[in-house]
Amino acid sequence: MNKKLITIVLLLSSSADGFSPTNARSMVKNLVGNIELDAQAMTKAAVASALSFTLLFGPALPALADGQTNKFKLPPIDLSDKNRCQFSSSAMGQANAQRDKLYDLRQCNLSGKDASGYDLSGVIMKDTDVSNTKFIESQFSKGYLQDSKFDGADFTNGIIDRANFAGSSLNGAIFQNTVLTGTSFIGADVENADFTDAYIGDFDIRNLCKNPTLKGENPVTGADTRMSAGCGGPK
Repeated sequence: MNKKLITIVLLLSSSADGFSPTNARSMVKNLVGNIELDAQAMTKAAVASALSFTLLFGPALPALADGQTNKFKLPPIDLSDKNRCQFSSSAMGQANAQRDKLYDLRQCNLSGKDASGYDLSGVIMKDTDVSNTKFIESQFSKGYLQDSKFDGADFTNGIIDRANFAGSSLNGAIFQNTVLTGTSFIGADVENADFTDAYIGDFDIRNLCKNPTLKGENPVTGADTRMSAGCGGPK
């Protein structure tokens, strides 16, 4: 127990009516109990998160945000789950991408669907078709979004944090006013995409500007792709 906290409790108690050593001891005991309960809850949550991450991605990889990690160890697809290919919003909060089971959309065809406002954190997409799908104000945290079709997808006002689009096609995708932090487009096709007013970190924008497919004009908004990303004129 922190001595400063005990001192604060004693001072507050002494200034209150009906102060007694018994009251002070009771307050300290309750405070200690609450701190211990909070510490136990935090420990359990940390262990559960670590186990989930290890099961999904294998051993921890050093000093890399998820969006920049090159190698992942993915489990086999559960083809027996007939309800697997559908959008499902996480109720556990996007920051840690926690779910009660693996959110696997590999080899699913969800083209033209509307997943606006969904929390899709922790999703795994590979050989997935979500072309022309609406992801307006949707959240992707720690998303594995590789080798998939996002052509014409609309991510306006969304949050894409620590995700990886390697090998994916994002031709004509819209990222207007989208938060793109720790997210990699290396090896992705971003021709005709619109990044107008998107927030992209310094490291990520340098890599995006090097992408040879960063060119063209978005067919919906008319925005110049390279200019919208803040990369200057034609390369």
